[in-house]
Amino acid sequence: MEFDNIPKLLPDFKQAILETLTMVGVSATISVIIGGLLGVWLFTSGHGQIFANRLVHRVLGTAVSFMRSFPFVILMIVVMPLTRLIVGTSFGPFAASVSLSIAGSFYFARLVEQNLKEVSRGVVEAAQAMGASPVTIIFKVLLSEARSGLVLSITILLIGLLEASAAAGMIGGGGIGDLGIRYGHQRYMVDVMIAVVVILTILVVVIQSAGNFLSAKLNKR
Repeated sequence: MEFDNIPKLLPDFKQAILETLTMVGVSATISVIIGGLLGVWLFTSGHGQIFANRLVHRVLGTAVSFMRSFPFVILMIVVMPLTRLIVGTSFGPFAASVSLSIAGSFYFARLVEQNLKEVSRGVVEAAQAMGASPVTIIFKVLLSEARSGLVLSITILLIGLLEASAAAGMIGGGGIGDLGIRYGHQRYMVDVMIAVVVILTILVVVIQSAGNFLSAKLNKR
């Protein structure tokens, strides 16, 4: 198999990689912030927790479960009016970042909740016995104790957003996925499709390796 098309498309590859990194970077940042807050709220509103509220916990849990099961491509179409309102357009990497951020926030919220559930209840009770405020318990106890797992969760989030960004190319999101569809699939350039798969694989390996390394460094156990 010849790879004659790749040198000709190098500028397109560079642009596509930049667009993919933009989508993943922007959406991951927003997802970690919003999803992190949502996940903490979901956990702390649970039974026996510091802000226990059965109704709030049930509503949040239902919303998170619903949004996690929502097909991403359909979500992109549904939120197009919101995307145009925020970004001014429904095409391009920043437009795709809106739907990626929405999907990523709810996905990460559930991951955060699961990580906080692994924190020993005794540690929280000890902090409460010492008179620690709820804010202190959240940041100094819960998030601190769960930091190794949270890093792995962020790693999973990044990989999930990378995969979703490839799908975003199908409806004008740009990026590596869009390049693979336009040239690799529609124009039958097999070498381009192979290159796209290799690039995505490398990105996944790099993200996973970095996440594993940092998580191991932060693991107190």
